[in-house]
Amino acid sequence: MQTKAMALTTTAAAAPYTLLHPTASSRHPIPIKSSPISPQSIKSRPKTISCVKSSNPPPSTAAAATPPTKNWSLDSWKSKKVSQLPDYPDENSLESVLKTLESFPPIVFAGEARSLEEKLAQAALGNAFLLQGGDCAESFKEFTANNIRDTFRVLLQMSVVLMFGGQMPIIKVGRMAGQFAKPRSDSFEEKDGIKLPSYRGDNINGDAFDEKSRIPDPQRMIRAYTQSVATLNLLRAFATGGYAAMQRVTQWNLDFTEQSEQGDRYRELAHRVDEALGFMASCGFTSDHPVMTTTEFWTSHECLLLPYEQALTREDSTSGMYYDCSAHMLWVGERTRQLDGAHVEFLRGVSNPIGIKVSDKMDPNELVKLIDIMNPENKAGRITVIVRMGAENMRVKLPYLIRAVRRAGQIVTWVSDPMHGNTIKAPCGLKTRSFDAIRAEVRAFFDVHDQEGSYPGGVHLEMTGQNVTECVGGSRTITYNDLGSRYHTHCDPRLNASQSLELSFIIAERLRRRRIGPQHRTLSSFRL
Repeated sequence: MQTKAMALTTTAAAAPYTLLHPTASSRHPIPIKSSPISPQSIKSRPKTISCVKSSNPPPSTAAAATPPTKNWSLDSWKSKKVSQLPDYPDENSLESVLKTLESFPPIVFAGEARSLEEKLAQAALGNAFLLQGGDCAESFKEFTANNIRDTFRVLLQMSVVLMFGGQMPIIKVGRMAGQFAKPRSDSFEEKDGIKLPSYRGDNINGDAFDEKSRIPDPQRMIRAYTQSVATLNLLRAFATGGYAAMQRVTQWNLDFTEQSEQGDRYRELAHRVDEALGFMASCGFTSDHPVMTTTEFWTSHECLLLPYEQALTREDSTSGMYYDCSAHMLWVGERTRQLDGAHVEFLRGVSNPIGIKVSDKMDPNELVKLIDIMNPENKAGRITVIVRMGAENMRVKLPYLIRAVRRAGQIVTWVSDPMHGNTIKAPCGLKTRSFDAIRAEVRAFFDVHDQEGSYPGGVHLEMTGQNVTECVGGSRTITYNDLGSRYHTHCDPRLNASQSLELSFIIAERLRRRRIGPQHRTLSSFRL
C-alpha cells in the first residue's frame, strides 16, 4: 500500500501551504419563499482566505494545470435548471449558514484531489482498480467511532483481497465524510393520509415522519460539516497511525466474520500475505517502511446540495483552478445529470475527479456530450463513469456506451455500481437487494469489458462494517425472514461485511484471470 497523508482540516501537520480564495459571489442558492438577497448585501460580504495544505505536486503540475473553465463562475449554476434541492423557508438563516461555511477551513486539500485524479488515470489505463464504498447515506444518529472503524476495516480487507488477486494498486475511496444528501423520486411522501416533504438526508431535514422534522433546516449543514471533519480526522488516524499496517492483515477480521466461509478464506489469504512479508523482511525490506505501515484513502459523495458545495469551493492560487473542498471526489447522479442542468454546470467548473452515474436510460451520444462538457481537455482520471443498470441491461446497453466513448477518443474510468439497479421490495415491505443479482451484474460488467477489449476500472458499493441483514443471499444465506432482525438503514439496503468480502473474492478472481493476459494499456490506445 502506498504512503500518503490523508486530508484533514483540523490536525494537518506542518507542510507547504497554498492559499485558496473563496469567491465573494452571491450565495443565495435555490428557490425560497421570501425575497432574494439584495446586491448590497452581496457586495458587503468580506472576502475570506483559508490556509490549505498542499500535497507537494511535481514542479510541472501547476504549470500543466488546465486553465479555469470558460464562462463559468461559482454561482453560474443558478442560471440553469435546478432539481433535487430543498425550499428553505428562512432566508436569513440560510444566508447566515452559508457565510459561516465560507469562513470555515476546507475539509480536504486541492493537492490530494489532484493525487486521486492521477491514480484514477491509472485505473482508466488498466493499471489500477477503484474500490469505492460506504453508507447509502450517513446519518447523525449512527455517527460513532466504531461504525467508522468497522467500515474502514472492511474496505482494507477488500483491498487486500483485490490487490492480491489483481496484482495491482487498489484505489480506496469511501462514501464517507460527506455522503448525507439523497435524491428523491417524489418531493412528498404520504402515510395514512398525511402528506409531508420527503426526507432528503440528515444535512437537509429529519427522517421522522412529522411536520417539524421534515422542514429543511440550514443549521443541519453546519452539523454535516463538523461530522465530516471528525470522520475524516478519524480515518486519517486509522490510515496513517499504524492501524492500516500490512502486518495487521490477520487482525482485520470482524468478530462476526471469523466463523464464516469468507472469514476462513480471508484468513488463508492473510497467512499467505504474512509469508510474503516474511520473505521481504529476509531480503532486507523491513516492516517499518512507510509503504507497509500507512495507506492512501480518499473520500467522496454525491454532489447534490449545491449551496453547501458552493460554500466549500475554493480557488487554488497555484493554478487558478477551483476545487470543491468538501470531498476529494464528487459524482453527479442519474436524476441530476441533465446536460443543461445546474449540477452539471457546477461540476464542470471544479477540478476534482468527477463521477457520472449512468443507467440503462443513458443514450450513448448524450454520454459523449456530457463527458465533453465535464472534461473538454480529455484529461485522464478526470471522469469516472459509474454504471448501474442490472445484469441483463448491462450486457445489452453497456457495449454501446463503451463504443461511443471509444469512437470519441474520450478517456474515462469505467466502474460498476451493482447496487442501485437491483433494489426490490421484500414480501414484508422492506427494500432489499439480492446478493445473487449484485454478483450477476458484476460478472456482466467484467464480461462486457472482456468482449469489448476495454478495462473494468472499479466497483462502487453501498456497504457497511456492521452486521446488518439488509441484502438477502450470500454464503450466510440471509433470507426475507431475516431482514427484520438487523435492518438498520434509514435509506437503501447495504451489503454487510461478510457479503462485501465475498464479493471482493469474486472480483479478485476476475482480476486474476485478466492478469494472465496482457492487459496494460497506454494513453495512445484511446485515440486510435
